[in-house]
Amino acid sequence: MSRIQRLSVIARVFFRYRLDSFVDIKRLPPALRILLEPTRLLPQPDEPRAVRLRRAFEELGPIFVKFGQLLSTRPDLVPGDICDELSELQDNVPPYETERFVAILEQALGKPVDELFLSFERTPLASASVAQVHAARLHDGRDVVVKAIRPRVDKLIRQDISLLYLLASIVEKHQAIGRRLRPREVVEDYEQTIFDELDLQREAANTSSLRRNFENSELLYIPEVHWPLTKENVMVTERIYGTPVTDIKSLKTAGIDFKVLAHRGVEIFFTQVFEHNFFHADMHPGNIFVDTSNPDKPSYLAVDCAIMGTLSKADQHYLARNLIAIFRRDYQQVAELHVLSGWVPENTPVNEFAAAIRTVSEPFFEKPLKDISLAMVLISLFRTAQRFDMEVQPSLVLLQKTLLNIEGLGRQLYPELDLWATAHPFLERWLQNHFNPGTLLDQLKRHGPEWLEQFPQVPQLLFSSLEQLQQRDRLPASKRTGRTKKTFSGSRLHWLGAAALGGALGMSYNSWQSVDPATLVLGGIGLLLLLRPV
Repeated sequence: MSRIQRLSVIARVFFRYRLDSFVDIKRLPPALRILLEPTRLLPQPDEPRAVRLRRAFEELGPIFVKFGQLLSTRPDLVPGDICDELSELQDNVPPYETERFVAILEQALGKPVDELFLSFERTPLASASVAQVHAARLHDGRDVVVKAIRPRVDKLIRQDISLLYLLASIVEKHQAIGRRLRPREVVEDYEQTIFDELDLQREAANTSSLRRNFENSELLYIPEVHWPLTKENVMVTERIYGTPVTDIKSLKTAGIDFKVLAHRGVEIFFTQVFEHNFFHADMHPGNIFVDTSNPDKPSYLAVDCAIMGTLSKADQHYLARNLIAIFRRDYQQVAELHVLSGWVPENTPVNEFAAAIRTVSEPFFEKPLKDISLAMVLISLFRTAQRFDMEVQPSLVLLQKTLLNIEGLGRQLYPELDLWATAHPFLERWLQNHFNPGTLLDQLKRHGPEWLEQFPQVPQLLFSSLEQLQQRDRLPASKRTGRTKKTFSGSRLHWLGAAALGGALGMSYNSWQSVDPATLVLGGIGLLLLLRPV
């Protein structure tokens, strides 16, 4: 299908579901205004706008379905009614012919399917928008699943993404809400996400890393990757057998302790985010299964590691402190932390910001603690912060999406789940461990040699920094921007930190195994100053 033909299909769907009602026609360029003017003669749509948008995405096919799913995870940018409706979108794509699947497999792996596997099931296990999965058995008797990217799906994706960029540019340029919604940013996020999903070697690497993080764990099992049969467009992994987490009836029949199951899910989430700093960011129910062999201590099994998230050390630290401050109702500290982290501009009026946070947060705390949605508190906080020019952090958006999935699933399994009762001690413990002397000493030992190698440059760098500060002080007050002040202030603290850390490294160079307290304190102060965001 050519781009013009595809565009005509999209236009028909656009008019059928009256998506013109999403835009202010008066603000469009003259050519588009003329094109859409006849829509005023059409009857007013009966269905809500969110339902019409969801049905349009479904009709336009898998790429738009995936885009709708992404939009549903952006409550920081997309209105709530649209988020709720688009979350109903599911990957329920008809499978393509097994012969074509086999052809892709044989071309990628260089052998006939009968030589690759002892047996191969021709009926697919699952079919999604970008890939299809079949079951098979290796010659050594192990059961596996074979996943392959759909043929020519990359061309369709590129075609549709180019049209999405065109639409996003029009909305951003000519609609009042365009700047706030940042549609081009949403499309860029989608483009990155969807092309990451097309690289099965990347997904295999993610799977392998997550499996290693939970090796010998009673909480979570990740299938093993069979690397000899894994390529960019084909992946073979161990086949797992478990009960779908949404099959509540079967879980009850197995005698599962739902309270333990729900709490273990929360523990897995916080372990991934704060201990491993590598979290599964697509934990919707279709990717989660339960091992029911031990009903009193049920464990999880997870698949589909295409989308993973990480946080910077600074974001980890500030996020943990933010969550604790929120549930202590210390809104002043929440505001201060947002400024310190660089999530909002340095010149943000902290008292005004704290008052805005208090306004949106207090209604949540009128409920019993077990009924408070930590994910919704976080979403409300980010929405409030956007009014103060908060930059949307992609890693935090992924985290927010995952927390929504985990919390919703946990309460579906065990409605009395008190997420905060599980999260609070975990966060307190993580912060204590993060700043104990042993952790600081580990950092000194890990990075000490390279820091020590660069230490001779510190005096010259300090001298240069002081010269810059003197030049800044000679500037007229009107030319000292907030950003300039922030940069110089941050630089001064970082160089002080470098000097302190360098001094500690020099004092401990010949005695790594027996560092005295004074050296440790000096090194710790230096490290904290260096880690402080500029």
